Amino acid sequence: MTEYGRGEGSEPWHPEDPLYGDGGWEGQQADAGQQSPYGGQPQHYPQQPQQQYDNGGWGDGRQAAYGQAQQQYPQHDGQYDQHQQYNQQYGQQHQQQYDQQAYQGQPQQAYDQNGNGWATGTQAQVPYPADPSDPYGQQAAAYGAGQQDYYGSQDAYPPPEPPSRRRAEPEPQIDWDPGPDQGEHAFFAGDDDSEDDSDDPKGGRGDRRGRGDKSGKKRKSGCACLVVVLVFGGGTAGVGYFGYQFYQNRFGAAPDYAGDGTSEMVTVQVPKGAGGYAIGRLLKDAGVVKSVDAFVSAQEQNPKGKAIQAGAYLLKKEMSAESAVVMMLDRKSQNNVLVAPGLRNLNVYKRIDEKLDLASGTTKKIAEKKYKSLGLPSWANDNEDIKDPLEGFLYPGTYPAAKGMKPETVLKEMVTQAAETYGKYDLEAKAKALKLDNPLQVITVASLVQAEGKTEDDYRKMAEVVYNRLNLANPETYGLLQFDSTFNYLKNESDIRISESEIKSNKDPYNTYTNKGLPPGPIDNPGDVALKAALNPTDDGWYYFVATDGLKTTEFAKTHAEFLRLKDKFDASTGS
Repeated sequence: MTEYGRGEGSEPWHPEDPLYGDGGWEGQQADAGQQSPYGGQPQHYPQQPQQQYDNGGWGDGRQAAYGQAQQQYPQHDGQYDQHQQYNQQYGQQHQQQYDQQAYQGQPQQAYDQNGNGWATGTQAQVPYPADPSDPYGQQAAAYGAGQQDYYGSQDAYPPPEPPSRRRAEPEPQIDWDPGPDQGEHAFFAGDDDSEDDSDDPKGGRGDRRGRGDKSGKKRKSGCACLVVVLVFGGGTAGVGYFGYQFYQNRFGAAPDYAGDGTSEMVTVQVPKGAGGYAIGRLLKDAGVVKSVDAFVSAQEQNPKGKAIQAGAYLLKKEMSAESAVVMMLDRKSQNNVLVAPGLRNLNVYKRIDEKLDLASGTTKKIAEKKYKSLGLPSWANDNEDIKDPLEGFLYPGTYPAAKGMKPETVLKEMVTQAAETYGKYDLEAKAKALKLDNPLQVITVASLVQAEGKTEDDYRKMAEVVYNRLNLANPETYGLLQFDSTFNYLKNESDIRISESEIKSNKDPYNTYTNKGLPPGPIDNPGDVALKAALNPTDDGWYYFVATDGLKTTEFAKTHAEFLRLKDKFDASTGS
């Protein structure tokens, strides 16, 4: 039977051996003269150099007596429970330190039970009273009897270690009052200096020495709290303000002026395609209405509100949104120039002068001087006999023209609209298909259709008449158009009653009685319907047409004989 503690090569046990639960063996080693309960003979344990233990392992020394000591797990009664309570109160690190001192049997500093730190005096280690049932309880503490007192003085803490094996001990973990660097933010730590460690040279919080002065982190926390209160208070007020504004914008009544406005007038130009919000923004920026939402609401409540179109409007400042909508629907407030299909440039110039309050002829002079800078297509004005390069390029529509605007601004917008519209068609290809020389001639044909036709049903037949007459080989006209509208254009008149002698005596290029082919350029500004008819004529063989009632009714003929019968009908209706 193997005797405990006598085996060769047995490893020395350690007070922090995990088999001992909380890492301490509180009983004292039996004296060498004490009889062993196992072998019946006293077992003497010679004094050996104590093996120094650090966090990294055992030191160089070998503790033969202790290493071969019989391994017995002493039983503890109430004292053990008291020890556990002690452990829980002051932390595991201090307990391990306390147990290690107990095994060395040296005088040590007693810990004040009141929590004030380690006392400065020393006392013999008698951690627990002897247990009568423990055969080793009355033996002298042979273990560590010859050890040097590392804890005899205050300056010796922490205990020195052999230089060759000394390692940095881990910093004790303090679980009852963590500082800012152990989980507590410095802001909430406070600046109370009552917990200063100066009264505790070795125990309690003395282990914080060497970490630097942390009082600076805890100072002026009252000011910081005040700043936080102000910040949070200001933030709350800001949130409340913006919340109110959000509610007002979403659910409150939109800001609006009252009444019909002041005596100050302002012109607002509404571009093409502008909707309610865009118009409201223009009016607000001009000082007419107080808010965009007020205008949009008023426009939606007015049954005719959606009828507001692009153009220039003369309005009053600081009007209620309702009054602004009503005034914009009134034609008297609209400062626009209306270009009707078939209107000649001379008439357009005159209207612009009137709207801009300019002297008569001002816009015409600007057109003659600046036509090249207004955005004409590259194929426009390719004939030196053209009387007005802009004829046919002031596209029909409504354009802003208010006092203070420049004539070239109004003209440029009209030309731009014409260029964009004509650009939608492949006029060069269409011209070749229709046996025309260039795109400009397509526009010229459209202007003739617009001038001679009376209704939309006439336009396609009128276009066919033009193309048939332009054919030099046709047996009816041999290339002569013979349109009164071209002669009236050169005369700047609209009287269709022209004497034969007057027509034959005038050799102007625009006189299609004396000149074969088309006139040098358009004679008016054709609309979209006339342009489409010029691009898609009928193919019925029409060569002649007569306005038999002299007003709205146009009849067509294929031969000269049929034409003469229509002419007689015209004379009878007009009393000629």
